[in-house]
Amino acid sequence: MQNPQITYRGMPASPAMDARILELAARLEELHPKITSCRVVVNEADKHRSKGNQFEVRVDVHVPGREIVATNQRHEDAYAAINSAFDVVVRQLEEGLEIQRGEVKRHRDERGDDTQP
Repeated sequence: MQNPQITYRGMPASPAMDARILELAARLEELHPKITSCRVVVNEADKHRSKGNQFEVRVDVHVPGREIVATNQRHEDAYAAINSAFDVVVRQLEEGLEIQRGEVKRHRDERGDDTQP
């Protein structure tokens, strides 16, 4: 996988956030080495609220035959939002790998439609 495409909306780019995103993306690649692309959007929303800024993070990961998207990860701390979004992607990647390996039990259709005429 190439470096993830990182976009900041409503805020200046941050080298420290870039470094954290690159670190988390590298962990994703260790988990699933066939990731073809990764896009991350960090958006500073609700700038005018008195409670403080809210950060939204969207992570879009492509693997062969599947697209994984983590959206609406909102937090007052941008790093917490980034970590939360990547945690969602990790869980979805792990679930997909378990299904591929056959570690997830699939239930037979129990409706009783297998009668023969």
